[in-house]
Amino acid sequence: MLLCIDCGNTNTVFSIWDGTQFLSTWRIRTDHRRTADEYYVWLSGLMSLRKLEVAITEVIISSTVPRVVFNLRVLANRYFDCRALQVGKPECALPVAPRVDQGTTVGPDRLVNTVGGFDRHGGNIVVVDFGTATTFDVVDDDGAYIGGVIAPGVNLSLEALHMAAAALPHVDVTKPQSAIGTNTVACMQSGVYWGYIGLVEGIVRQIRIERERPMKVIATGGLAPLFAQGTDLFDAIEDDLTMHGLVLIHRHNTALETG
Repeated sequence: MLLCIDCGNTNTVFSIWDGTQFLSTWRIRTDHRRTADEYYVWLSGLMSLRKLEVAITEVIISSTVPRVVFNLRVLANRYFDCRALQVGKPECALPVAPRVDQGTTVGPDRLVNTVGGFDRHGGNIVVVDFGTATTFDVVDDDGAYIGGVIAPGVNLSLEALHMAAAALPHVDVTKPQSAIGTNTVACMQSGVYWGYIGLVEGIVRQIRIERERPMKVIATGGLAPLFAQGTDLFDAIEDDLTMHGLVLIHRHNTALETG
């Protein structure tokens, strides 16, 4: 069994892949202080609740938080007796190498989304990931990551607005009933929701102008379905795109080792 781990700035997601499907997926808050033992107690407890009697023999990690990786690698070594494959490291090969400026380090999450998006939708796509940051990953016709855009995440923007303006409350992200708010909360929700719709549509429009070709737009991340309610921009919404990409990268590396 393969354990896929996607470590983001806010949450870390664990999924177990049995070769044909994901048996279960769990999410935990990202914390660099969490030890390998704590990860194992948490994970094994959830597996027991689901009555999953499986033997994890392989682990692949994608992490945007370097300080967390050490304990995740210890988890793989100590409890699953394997050496974790880590996306972004030289020993982890990609199906197609990214084409960016020399010396540029591309976030592992963006590489994984590129692989997953290309497998499901082909080339000439833009993957919009609504995470801690809102990222736009541009994928060429052969599946190569060729660049993109990084914008502040929706929740990050809301938190900054709340902290910078003492009179403004903390509000949840939701689609407002109308663009014109009639109270403070509604005004803030409208500004964030329709502001991000405008941001996404504007950035994708500029990408299409620069690429001079049709570009499909694939949305992923927890807030993707919410923002899809306000625009017809997205050709597809993928809730497991990152995990799918991790499986493909692991499969690619396994084939290289055995072939």
